[in-house]
Amino acid sequence: MPKLYLVPTPIGNLEDMTFRAVRILKEVNVILAEDTRKTGMLLKHFGIENKLASHHMHNEHRTAENIAGRIAAGESIALVTDAGTPGISDPGFLLVRTCIAMGLEVESLPGPTAFVPALVNSGLPCDRFYFEGFLPHKKGRQTRLAFLSSLTYTIVLYESPFRLVKTLEQLAEIMGPDRKACVSRELTKMFEENRRGTLSELASYYGQTTPKGEIVITVAGAGQHESPIHD
Repeated sequence: MPKLYLVPTPIGNLEDMTFRAVRILKEVNVILAEDTRKTGMLLKHFGIENKLASHHMHNEHRTAENIAGRIAAGESIALVTDAGTPGISDPGFLLVRTCIAMGLEVESLPGPTAFVPALVNSGLPCDRFYFEGFLPHKKGRQTRLAFLSSLTYTIVLYESPFRLVKTLEQLAEIMGPDRKACVSRELTKMFEENRRGTLSELASYYGQTTPKGEIVITVAGAGQHESPIHD
């Protein structure tokens, strides 16, 4: 049956690729990739020979209807991103919405995404949480930070290593320096780190230790009084 498959790919450790994901990528008519070079290396590693086409944040508005039309005409198409699950702070949402609007089948495979292991590893309550993703760089940033500071459940953010210290300092200023948090980086890779402490402690540490790799920040909600876990 023709459909759109959303196929998660490893965020670091290639052993996290599932048998099902490999099978789907072999069987579909074409694979849409955020970066065809990176995906090409992944396919080569798993012995997958299939057609690749480019689908990223700069062209998804133009290509979504065309791709959906191909599925409607009988093709099965897989969407992957550079790492993790399509649609989670990555391209995918527009294509999914277009396919649903046209009554087409969409199937999302379970698999790697950075915020789940970071949340569970943080030691903070994870029965309820709020996923913010990337904060705005400029316009609306202070408004978002003020909103997040009032939430009573754990907050999860994505950040780049270049903005980590600034973000931790702003979080400490708005939420209070003693708010508990965890910085997770290089998840699933050889040098994975989950550093726990207060916002001020983490800002101080990374101000002296240059971070590398993709980063997830997990912050305690307002009124969460569990004792912090320090590394």
